[in-house]
Amino acid sequence: LAASCRKAVTCPAVCCFCSGSGEDSLDRLLPPAGAPRRKSATSLSKTEPPLLRTGTRTIYTAGRPPWYDEHGAQSKEAFVIGLCGGSASGKTTVANKIIEALDVPWVVLLSMDSFYKVLSPEEQALAAKNDYNFDHPGAFDFELLVSTLRKLKQGKSVKIPVYDFTTHRRHKDWKNVYGASVIIFEGIMSFADKELLQLLDMKIFVDADSDIRLVRRLRRDITERGRDIEGVIKQYNKFVKPAFEQYIEPTMRLADIVVPRGGGNMVAIDLIVQHVHSQLEERELSVRALLASAQQTQPLPQTLSVLESTPQVRGLHTIIRNKETSRDEFIFYSKRLMRLLIEHALTFLPSQPCSIQTPQGHEYEGCSYNGKGITGVSILRAGETMEPALRAVCKDVRIGKILIQTNLDSGEPELHYLRLPKDISEDHVILMDSTVSTGAAAMMAVRVLLDHEVQEDKIMLVSLLMAELGVHSVAYAFPKVKIITTAVDKGLDDFLHVIPGIGNTFTVNEWSSFVLPPVALSWQHPT
Repeated sequence: LAASCRKAVTCPAVCCFCSGSGEDSLDRLLPPAGAPRRKSATSLSKTEPPLLRTGTRTIYTAGRPPWYDEHGAQSKEAFVIGLCGGSASGKTTVANKIIEALDVPWVVLLSMDSFYKVLSPEEQALAAKNDYNFDHPGAFDFELLVSTLRKLKQGKSVKIPVYDFTTHRRHKDWKNVYGASVIIFEGIMSFADKELLQLLDMKIFVDADSDIRLVRRLRRDITERGRDIEGVIKQYNKFVKPAFEQYIEPTMRLADIVVPRGGGNMVAIDLIVQHVHSQLEERELSVRALLASAQQTQPLPQTLSVLESTPQVRGLHTIIRNKETSRDEFIFYSKRLMRLLIEHALTFLPSQPCSIQTPQGHEYEGCSYNGKGITGVSILRAGETMEPALRAVCKDVRIGKILIQTNLDSGEPELHYLRLPKDISEDHVILMDSTVSTGAAAMMAVRVLLDHEVQEDKIMLVSLLMAELGVHSVAYAFPKVKIITTAVDKGLDDFLHVIPGIGNTFTVNEWSSFVLPPVALSWQHPT
């Protein structure tokens, strides 16, 4: 394993998602002394600020850098580490040690325990008597596991089943998991399937003495899974030990690294971390630089629609672009222009003819919306300024949010937060941002929607003001996305601000703070 130079990170970043034992294995990193257990972070739940507390430090999460190229296509897959070993060998402990030492954004910890098959009533009865073999390859749903891991490696949003070891059933609600630079996949049968092995970039076998594994299993199953000691020992002797000798131990030869003594072997963990860092550095991208250096010599794309420059629209632009405009007037006339823009955007939604009866008893040939639903998605925070206009003209519209910020060191956009409605894949989506300069943030937001299986031709990017570079960047990467704005300005300055742009009095952040009431964001990981 070659050592590699590691870049300094201002805020060490980890984002873990795990699905084992009906509770987050991430909880093992938290202080155990009777503290309330923290719930799993999902894209649809409110959670604590995104941080992990370990015995020695607090680790704050950072944004996810681009995982696609300037064409908008997936250009780098997540690095997948497979951890195999006998039951209670210390796989989760090793995984957490690797996570803590990596200090890279967005690590997903995925447990094989989530993929036990749904048991029949007869199998349920056997499991209740400790007579069902959970340590056999046939106990796992490998088809679902391989499909899920492949999609997660490709950067897609996935749903993870949650298995309850007390009732031996899957929970009704599955976990949403999205966004991974590194995936750590652990389980007793991690190396037992050929398709699964092909998805693993690094294979680690965690080895521990059989007596130690038995003691750990007794403690875990009695305290965490509600079992009695006789049942645990019976199951160990009847199923666990024979399965290890027959199915698990022989797969040690497939491992790239064998880690004896589990989580206490820091020499092995340091070697693993060095190798992962070297692999990640080879996959780094610079999307913003590629966009900024691209030659935009083509005419504006046909997917672009600019609000007609009527005297009213030009008058509104004159006011909001004027640096002498007061704050109250800026807010008032910006809202008015946003309303016109949203009304214009709605004309591009699909419609179908319909006939209705008027109160006077006559028929009227009209039209109605021809789609399942409409969702507005704001690119935080400036995009939120357009939400009131959308809500005012689109009754019961669902709203999602995506926070994308620029890394001050790399200059790259980074995804920090998202909350999207369920079943957004079936909706037409109006993606809102106040201004688009290079198009880097807009491209990331579109890529997030595509990863959540929203159809590209059902996405409309709506922005008050855009630069030509941003228009070309988005249109080139996503030719089916409709781009709608009130004006397209020619260039950018050295700070990537649109020129001539909106008046110098207000930055985008100031604008959002004036247009929007103060709001405390409920931070969570985009999973």
